[in-house]
Amino acid sequence: MKTKIGDVAKLAGVSPTTVSRVLNNRGYISKETRENVHKAMRELNYFPNDLARSLFNKRTNLIGVIFPTTSNPFYGELIFHLENICAEQGYKVLLCNSLNSIEKEEKYVEMLLRNQVDGIIVGTHNHGIIDYHKQNLAVVAVDRYLSETIPIVSCDNYDGGRKATELLVSKQCEYIIHINGPSDIETPAQQLRRKAYEDVLHECDKKPITYEVPQTFDPKSQDEIIQRILDEHPHVDGVFASNDLFAASFIREAKRRGKKIPGDVKVVGYDGTETARTLLPELTTIQQPIYSIAQTTVDMLLKGISGEFHNIKSETKLPVTLIEGETT
Repeated sequence: MKTKIGDVAKLAGVSPTTVSRVLNNRGYISKETRENVHKAMRELNYFPNDLARSLFNKRTNLIGVIFPTTSNPFYGELIFHLENICAEQGYKVLLCNSLNSIEKEEKYVEMLLRNQVDGIIVGTHNHGIIDYHKQNLAVVAVDRYLSETIPIVSCDNYDGGRKATELLVSKQCEYIIHINGPSDIETPAQQLRRKAYEDVLHECDKKPITYEVPQTFDPKSQDEIIQRILDEHPHVDGVFASNDLFAASFIREAKRRGKKIPGDVKVVGYDGTETARTLLPELTTIQQPIYSIAQTTVDMLLKGISGEFHNIKSETKLPVTLIEGETT
C-alpha cells in the first residue's frame, strides 16, 4: 500500500500539517522536528508528490532548455553547466534537442507549457515559435535574438572576432578567409564575429572573403565548403573559423593536400571547449567563458521567475580569451 503523508506524521510524532510545512519549507520548524520528519520519510520510503507541492507553491521547479543539439561540443558543455547550476538551485531540467526544426521547437514549447515549467532557456535559431511575453513566462536567450522583451546572454562576439583577425594580420597573413554559418541566422555569433573580421580587414586595406556553411551541424556540409575554399583560393594563408569544428575540419583537409600548419596556413578557431582543447590542444582559439554564460543565464532566469525582469539588462556580453597555440 502506498505510503501517505499521514503515515509519516504518525511515525514522526507530528501532525500532517507539520510534515507539509517541512516538505515545503514553510514557517518555523525546529531542527529536531525537521530531522524526525526526514527520518520517518526514509524509514517509510516516502517520496513527496511533486505535483501536489507545485500546486501548493504555485511553482513546478522545472526549467525547459531548448537547444539545437547536444552533440556539438559548445552546446554540450553549456548544457552540462546549465543543468548542474539549475540542480544546485533546486530545479530540474527538461532538455529539448530541436535540430533547428521549427516543427520540433513548436512541439517542445507546447510540451513545456503543458508541464507548466517556471521558465525556459532558449538557444534555438527560429523566431516566432511562441509569444513568450504573452504567456507570462520567464525566458532567457543564449546568443539568440528572439524578441525585444527577452534578455540575451552571450560572449563578446565582436571582440572575439577582432582578436582572431588581428592575430592573423599580426602574423603577416595576406589572404585571410573567414568560415561562418549561414548569414540568414540572426545571432550575435554569426553577425558580430563576421563584422569584426570585415572591419579589421578593411582597416588594413585587405579584402574580406567569407564562406558560409549552410548546414552548420552537418560534417559533410562543412567538408564541402572547406574543399571549395582550398580549390578556389589555393594561396589562402590565414583562416578565422567561427567555431573549433570548422577549424579542425579545415586543418584536416589542408594537411591532406600537403599544406603545412602554420607554415603555409595559420588557423584560428572559436569556442575553446574542453573537448576541443583535449582533442586538438595545438589549436589557436577564442575561448568563450562557457561556465559564466551558464551561470549568468540561470541567474537571470531565476530573477525573471521571481518577477524581477525589469531590473535585468536586455543584453549581457561576457569577455573572451585568446588562447594562442601552434596553429598560428
